[in-house]
Amino acid sequence: MQGMHHILDKSVVKIRSLGPGAPSTDYFPFYGMDFDVPLSEAPKTDCEIAPKATAKIHAGKHDSKNGDSIYDIAIALQYGQGTGSTQLLKFLSEHVKIIHDPPYKNWRCILTAGNTSAFDIILRMFTKPGDYLLVEEYTYPTVYETALPMGLRFSGIRMDDFGMIPAHLDEVLSNWSEDAEKGKKPRLLYVIPCGQNPSGATQPTERRREIYRIAQKHDLLILEDDPYYFIQFPPYTSPTSEEKQDTDLLSVSQNFAEVIDRPLLPSYLSLDNDGRVLRMDSFSKIIAPGARMGWVTAPEQIVERFVRAHEVSVQNPSGFSQLAIFKLLHDYWGHSGFKRWLAHLQIEYGKRRNMMVDLCERHLPHEIMYWTPPSAGFFIWISVDWKQHPYASTKSPREVEQEIYDSAISHGTLVIPGSAFLPEDKEGRMDKVFFRMTYASVPPGTMQEAIRGLGDALREVFRL
Repeated sequence: MQGMHHILDKSVVKIRSLGPGAPSTDYFPFYGMDFDVPLSEAPKTDCEIAPKATAKIHAGKHDSKNGDSIYDIAIALQYGQGTGSTQLLKFLSEHVKIIHDPPYKNWRCILTAGNTSAFDIILRMFTKPGDYLLVEEYTYPTVYETALPMGLRFSGIRMDDFGMIPAHLDEVLSNWSEDAEKGKKPRLLYVIPCGQNPSGATQPTERRREIYRIAQKHDLLILEDDPYYFIQFPPYTSPTSEEKQDTDLLSVSQNFAEVIDRPLLPSYLSLDNDGRVLRMDSFSKIIAPGARMGWVTAPEQIVERFVRAHEVSVQNPSGFSQLAIFKLLHDYWGHSGFKRWLAHLQIEYGKRRNMMVDLCERHLPHEIMYWTPPSAGFFIWISVDWKQHPYASTKSPREVEQEIYDSAISHGTLVIPGSAFLPEDKEGRMDKVFFRMTYASVPPGTMQEAIRGLGDALREVFRL
């Protein structure tokens, strides 16, 4: 017993650590950081200059010791943990609870170095060379660029105006033959449910429920890549004749309170009773892509594996980014202010969506083109009836696509060909012609001239 008392006495002795190889915070050459930030509802102004009403946020080196904040420069710029900072992680976990409220108990969040990094880590955890990844027929090219070097293959699921078609997903999986050519049945389903890149499609609630049921039936993990979730819009309506004459984005009145209270579509995470959804969120579209930061929500067992992967790769997101975003979201806006900022983004990007759709209606040849006004995201996906090309009998869809692309360039307009969103081995078998256009960061005057130039190019190519 005397020996045991000796051990217990040691347990209460203050440990003077000589272990970690971290540098002294005394020599971090940053003593203060100041940020000028907008009010959460971002006052109306010329988007090229700073708004008149801003707030200054200060981060000091030892704010936590002084009682001014729970996160400071000394903490943010020191070696961190694989989950990201405890302080910001707590705020984002509360945010996930408020917005999505996952219906199972053992979910957790982890900060990431953006969704591309998160996707790379997920593939390394759950796949091996030769495996198939289920993707939408047209999808974000980085998916291919990330997965191909790992030896992965792709099974594209057909799409319509509302994204991935559930019946085709079920058909592909139900008829999967695990022979030497095809290999084992896919386990991962990658989807961009809101404002899909490139198609701009948004899956309605019942379609999400149906795809989730198919995932249960075939025991799939759903990789929910959702950077556009908070950029959802009401349905597009054609402007009045007076509004058609006005190209000032900021002149259109909006009921801010209505936007804040408008419900968003349920995420796959919010439907997930089984813990089969790995949700990837990003600050890229709602704060800034240069922050290089996002977060993943998943079962705690998967998050624990994420931590191990971070420890031998990115370690954790940049301390500068974590500190800046923490000061903005936690110390200044809070959850209510963050919600107001997200509502502001919906209004502003919604105006840009409306302007581009209106310009398409006015300048593009309807007799050979089709598009659906997007209800979320940054993109409009236009379909061209290539079979109406005067030499369609001797030209392939890929050749018609290239001719349109080249003609648009000659008219001063750049649009992205649909073939850029297909795996390389499927380009030769494409049977449709699409182009992706973005309204997210294009000034009104540029947008108008670009759409007019595209319309002229199409009329030239199709001899209209």
